[in-house]
Amino acid sequence: MRLAESISRLGTETAFEVLVRARALEAAGREIVHLEIGEPDFPTPPHIVEAGQRALAEGWTRYGPSAGLPELREAIASHISRTRNVGVRAENVCVVPGGKPIMFFSMIALLEPGDEVIYPNPGFPIYESMIRFMDAKPVAIPLVEDRGFSVDLDRLAGSLSDKTKMVILISPGNPTGGVIPQADLVRMAELFRERDLMILSDEIYSEIWYEDRPSSIASLDGMLEKTIILDGFSKTYAMTGWRLGYGVMPVWLAEAVARLMVNSNSCTASFTQRAGLAALIGPQDSVKTMVGELEKRRNAIVQGLNEIPGFRSATPAGAFYAFPNVAGTGIPCAELADLLLTEAGVACVRGTSFGEHGDGHVRFSYANSLENIEKAIDNIRQLSERWA
Repeated sequence: MRLAESISRLGTETAFEVLVRARALEAAGREIVHLEIGEPDFPTPPHIVEAGQRALAEGWTRYGPSAGLPELREAIASHISRTRNVGVRAENVCVVPGGKPIMFFSMIALLEPGDEVIYPNPGFPIYESMIRFMDAKPVAIPLVEDRGFSVDLDRLAGSLSDKTKMVILISPGNPTGGVIPQADLVRMAELFRERDLMILSDEIYSEIWYEDRPSSIASLDGMLEKTIILDGFSKTYAMTGWRLGYGVMPVWLAEAVARLMVNSNSCTASFTQRAGLAALIGPQDSVKTMVGELEKRRNAIVQGLNEIPGFRSATPAGAFYAFPNVAGTGIPCAELADLLLTEAGVACVRGTSFGEHGDGHVRFSYANSLENIEKAIDNIRQLSERWA
């Protein structure tokens, strides 16, 4: 037997490959600062953990509805309606194990071979992976560094065609930390409103922002019925291992996604959903505390990187990634990322892991302590003597 041809079209996440290499170096006695994985280093808030433990003790260990527990779907609908200034109901919500199923299920439900999908580049690598797996055509739209890593609007307009069936947006973004300005969203809505396409709006970092709350394209006139909002609990509530995400979308599509859940996962674990309910309706102090600490780390890493010869880092408006331009070092980004790991003991991800337009950059996740960030900056500064 041979693997199906479609498996060859699946990509991966380089961050996890870097993590494996970094762990091997640690096992050999090296000290490594981990700035490669996009995972909050904060604990899941105690009241959420307690809700999960209580749910286990109360017997929330059985199958639940494929679309999610009704009370959680209601809470999500209320949360999205309030934070995005839209009107959605529980039937618009589908709860899934993590954020990626919303990407995958939406594409399975909407795409035919040969359809075109516009996606941000540099961007989360699973976008392109899943587009290719569906035998659709990925159409990369560059994110522009001097526009705060928002999209090239002219390039976007010129890339739309009769074959365009989906446009993927992310704000705040991975790997750049960029936020799409409101004026850009208005222009995008004008481009999309009369077209037969859907927008997958990845808003997984929706609560991690530093100056102005990011807007959702779903809030603009005529766009709610054309938008799939992807969000979840992993980043906001430091619940990466709980595997709890959701999509908010038109009812006709939510029904298809629920059917895909029946055929794949059956349902999302009931006890994790009870914990998610506690996260949404409980105190939000932990979120504010985490974002405040991340802002301090953001400021420290951006300042430190900009003092290193050959590095130029924009200030991220959201998420927890710095994506400095390292072309000034004269070293290809893949080679530089390798040097940073093996020589400086700093694990990061090469920019090309996020697409061709990430060339000349590396990504650092500053979801690590200030002490470790400062140690990483010192190590990189010492290494920079090689190219300064």
